[in-house]
Amino acid sequence: MKLHFVLCSGSTIGVCYGRNADDLPTPDKVAQLVQQHDIKYVRIYDSNIQVLKAFANTGVELMIGVSNTDLLPFSQFQSNVDTWLKNSIMPYYPAVKITYITVGAEVTEMPGNVSAMVVPAMHNVLAALKKVGLHKKIKVSSTHSLGILSRSFPPSAGAFSSKYAFFLKPMLEFLAENQSPFMIDIYPYYAYRDSKTNVSLDYALFEASSEVIDPNTGLLYTNLFDAQIDALYFALMALNFRTIKVMVTETGWPSKGSPKETAATPDNAQTYNTNLIRHVIDNSGTPAKPGEELDVYIFSLFNENRKPGLASERNWGLFYPDQTSVYNLDFTGRGVVDVPASSNGTVLNETTTWCIASNNASQIDLQNALDWACGSGNVDCSAIQPSQPCFEPDTLVSHASYAFNSYYQQNGASDVACSFGGSGLRVDKDPSYDSCLYMTTGTNKTATSNTTAMPSTASASAPNDILSRAFSFLLVTFLAFVLNAAGPWW
Repeated sequence: MKLHFVLCSGSTIGVCYGRNADDLPTPDKVAQLVQQHDIKYVRIYDSNIQVLKAFANTGVELMIGVSNTDLLPFSQFQSNVDTWLKNSIMPYYPAVKITYITVGAEVTEMPGNVSAMVVPAMHNVLAALKKVGLHKKIKVSSTHSLGILSRSFPPSAGAFSSKYAFFLKPMLEFLAENQSPFMIDIYPYYAYRDSKTNVSLDYALFEASSEVIDPNTGLLYTNLFDAQIDALYFALMALNFRTIKVMVTETGWPSKGSPKETAATPDNAQTYNTNLIRHVIDNSGTPAKPGEELDVYIFSLFNENRKPGLASERNWGLFYPDQTSVYNLDFTGRGVVDVPASSNGTVLNETTTWCIASNNASQIDLQNALDWACGSGNVDCSAIQPSQPCFEPDTLVSHASYAFNSYYQQNGASDVACSFGGSGLRVDKDPSYDSCLYMTTGTNKTATSNTTAMPSTASASAPNDILSRAFSFLLVTFLAFVLNAAGPWW
């Protein structure tokens, strides 16, 4: 079976080709494996000549790296970088499609003062590229772990750690000026493994049936990956860096671990990476950045038997060294939605469904969900006001059903969009009645008669009462989850 990584949108899926192993196939065979599976984007961690030669004329776009051990000579003298570019890169370019150079990798995790060398080295690499006219074709950046943030929950409170300010500010200025992405390594696996009481496995695997609400924004999160990405976006925005795009240079899930690493299984690895690919190809972006393109590299191509640490460290690979698959992975991303796409790219909903309030939901849960839908959820709830077509019957279930369905249809009619913390229920029977017509996918507004423009509120209840309930709900949620309170630091 031929597997594909080709995407039909701006978002891309790549794979990291780590080589910290003594049993891997030769670079030539690796290049053949990559082409066999139509993988178009590969990250390597150095500029190994044999690897570059192997990928020449393959059409595969390479992200190459300047290792942390080379940061000192690269930061000290421009001539060192010029020589490296002349001898290690130019002989193979453009036959080798190099598109990114990462200068250092997760330097904040390194001992000593390594991070102080990153920005000077980045400037020298850019200067070398300018000399040969490649500075617009090859972007320069550096990769980081999520530890660069001092706070990541709730996402809207995302903040960079103040102890990295001395090199982060000039780096962010460099990235913004040169339109280079902020590169981050995201690992929901570690968040789950190290904090099982706060992070559910389903939430880490893109399998959650309910949402986590950001109390500051009302944004709903159904997976940890999106929450971590948005925490970074909010951290960037807090420092007024609003144009820098985020690129995920590593993410994945181990297929094997030590006895205590019970979540490191082939099934979980398959689930995470399959859902990740679907999520990227879906091109839905994140709650804070809907529709934003996101380039993601899965770690890693092979299991690497020389990596130190727990057993999971050696079992992130998609393939064994003999080039057989560790587990079946749907690289196509098919099954993202359960409806086919038409030839012009629009989604055809073969079976129309609606979302209504569940009779099993508590009054408090229904009211909270209704308040959110008509507030942060941006649903037009004027039709459930007095004298409007959907006001009667004047019950919480009826009003919530109308609001839930409007939100559901406006957000792709997906399972997630009808969750409402378990208060929503999908049905295939049109709940419209009399002159109250429920919205369906593809319509911009519910068709109603004799409606007048009125302020959107959550129900027929008094606005002050709604605001009071909403504020209380958000405050309780906020106090329950906010872990610390570090603020912007420049």
